[in-house]
Amino acid sequence: MKVRFSSAADRELLDAFDSYDQQSTGLGDSLIDEVDRVVHRIAHYPESCPDMGNGIRRALINRFPYGLWYEIEAGTIIVYAVSHLHRRPR
Repeated sequence: MKVRFSSAADRELLDAFDSYDQQSTGLGDSLIDEVDRVVHRIAHYPESCPDMGNGIRRALINRFPYGLWYEIEAGTIIVYAVSHLHRRPR
């Protein structure tokens, strides 16, 4: 199944990458690797993550306190957010 990131999710992922890479060179790349693993998993098993309401699902990222919030729509997975799980949303 095809996976597409919204522009907001792209920005959030880039912000997280920048933040981790500033902490330690290469840590941002590790985050991207973990996100890639999750994207691969949900592309093959889109309903494996819990439905958080209204058809929106959350996939947790290993090693990092982030989750991908996504919806399955017409054969495509749309990632709406890459959110830090220990912070309040803006």
